[in-house]
Amino acid sequence: MPMHRREFITLLGGSAVGWPLASSAQQPKMPVIGYLSAQSAKDDYENFTVPFLQGLKITGHVEGQNVAIEYRWAENQYDRLPALVADLVRRRVAVIVASGNPPAVAAKAATTTIPIVFSAGSDPVALGLIASLNRPGANLTGIANLSAELLPKQLQLLRELIPNAARFGVLADPAFPGIQSTIADLEAAARMLGLQLVVVNARTDRDIEMAFATFSQQGVGAVLVGNGNLYPRRTAQLAALAARHALPAIYPYREFVLAGGLMSYGSSIGYFYRQVGIYAGRILNGDKPANLPVQQVTRIELTVNLKTAEALGIEFPLALLIRAEEVIQ
Repeated sequence: MPMHRREFITLLGGSAVGWPLASSAQQPKMPVIGYLSAQSAKDDYENFTVPFLQGLKITGHVEGQNVAIEYRWAENQYDRLPALVADLVRRRVAVIVASGNPPAVAAKAATTTIPIVFSAGSDPVALGLIASLNRPGANLTGIANLSAELLPKQLQLLRELIPNAARFGVLADPAFPGIQSTIADLEAAARMLGLQLVVVNARTDRDIEMAFATFSQQGVGAVLVGNGNLYPRRTAQLAALAARHALPAIYPYREFVLAGGLMSYGSSIGYFYRQVGIYAGRILNGDKPANLPVQQVTRIELTVNLKTAEALGIEFPLALLIRAEEVIQ
């Protein structure tokens, strides 16, 4: 039976509609990463999520192209973490990225089979996450930033900058693991320097505001901002509060100084989270968590902000400037 040209074109068009469907059915399923954070998308994006995605890209994975990411945000409500991670487990994600200590603990409790890459701001062995740094075992590995160990050195640097001050403020997160022993070590260091510490606990935005008001009322000469679950997400707020109360302050991460803080001694959040992304990508590429030693962030740098110093009427000693890896004009 002869076929007219219009009928042929119609048949061809109908067949063509089916070709992409058949082709897409042959595409391999895109792996899914579950990203668990105790904070919010807005709080984490610039300093945490962006460098994490950069680390993934280094290993060949780009969100939306060859990997999907399911984000779960607890919005600073830690009691939501178990339900959020349980949802990721039900979805059978390829790997769970646990951003911070509380998410890491929740993820470990939720699964023994799905690989977990954690970022820990304190000793992951003491937290009970792993057996040892070199041989983490089971389904967990990650990056550890032992910033609490740097607090006595940060106090020494602050004293060097403000030699006439006898009283220093300390901003502390009471929920941060090991905080009591950390403060005890810091107080011992203060006694060696002949200093008095005013320790104020703060877990929320309101707490932070009130803490700086307390520091001003107590007449501290400078402030040491400790590590905490919320503080790295409030770099601009903390720098602004220090400026408002005319208080010199030292911080645990470079990002605080980029946001207008005076001085930091520690690592970079960006470097930290790029390593987390690299480890997640390596697991997607076939590495087993048990075979990936937990990395400790060892790149410690002194960063100073001369513009902030000028606004505070402070002049950095030459000895400090020489030791600084980065000087922001």
